[in-house]
Amino acid sequence: MDNEPIRFDTKLAVLLRDDLPTWQRLNVTAFLVSGIAATNPELVGEPYEDADGTQYLPMFRQPVLVFEAAKEFMPTAHQRALTRGLTISVFTQDLFATGNDRDNRAAVKAVQQSQLDLVGLALHGPKNAVDKILKGARMHP
Repeated sequence: MDNEPIRFDTKLAVLLRDDLPTWQRLNVTAFLVSGIAATNPELVGEPYEDADGTQYLPMFRQPVLVFEAAKEFMPTAHQRALTRGLTISVFTQDLFATGNDRDNRAAVKAVQQSQLDLVGLALHGPKNAVDKILKGARMHP
């Protein structure tokens, strides 16, 4: 067994608006990372198993870092990510009023990119790029 620490050359991060109530932060984070997992299967590890042989679902192979920032910073991070060519998942304020995937997608599609009321976004990419995109945000407490 190799005891060397595992290092990653990429970063998986979620950025949340800092004025969200706790339940919304948790809900938004779960939705956002599902998009990363669905489109980057190489980021998902092997299934888990306990000592009794009970099987569990696999999870990301690397940590998910969660950041927060003011509402005004969200469009900045969004544009930085798009400028660097990263595909991101977004969650807008409007999605709190919908109850299903079809209506969620319609709510995002109804708003121009520059007018999205972003409450969260998730991204995966080279560490350096993700660090630059999130410069100005802080780690979630």
